Amino acid sequence: MLDIIQAAGWPIWLLVATSVITLAIIIERFLALRTSQIMPPGLPEQVLELMRRQQDEPDAILRLARRSPMGRILAEVAAQRHQEDAWRLSAIEETGRDISWRLNRYLPALATISVIAPLLGLFGTVVGMIEIFGAYTPNSGDPSLLAHGISIALYNTGFGILIAVPALAFHRYFRSRVDYFLHTMEREAGTLNRLISRRNPS
Repeated sequence: MLDIIQAAGWPIWLLVATSVITLAIIIERFLALRTSQIMPPGLPEQVLELMRRQQDEPDAILRLARRSPMGRILAEVAAQRHQEDAWRLSAIEETGRDISWRLNRYLPALATISVIAPLLGLFGTVVGMIEIFGAYTPNSGDPSLLAHGISIALYNTGFGILIAVPALAFHRYFRSRVDYFLHTMEREAGTLNRLISRRNPS
């Protein structure tokens, strides 16, 4: 591996740093976007049971909000249950926007990496071409310098594509998971909100 990095020249270090950042984001998002972390099973039923038993005091709501993003948005519905429908919907939407931002955290960076990695590879290619033309003379040329320039060009191009493809794939994958989580939370919050509206027709 070190031989490859050495053959690829100094531009490869930009791609190495980019690959480390990409891997860190992918691992962090895998851990953060687990279903058990976002939507613990049975949570909506627990909220309904708390409300049915009239045990939804502030302390219980606060504990619920700390459990997960879904717990937070359902807790917001429960906390605003005595407010007018418009006020309650506004509070739910504000909480939903904050949850959406937190779930999408670092995903724009992953999308950016999928775009700039090939450009960094192209930059390495340009550096390699400069090395090739710099080593060429009309009378003679050092084959080792020519080979070094070619290796810089090809390795950087390959590394750029190698980083961009998984970055784009995981960005799409995580976006689809976030969309699924947000859709499910919106549905559950809407169901709970309609139930509260029926109980408080005024």
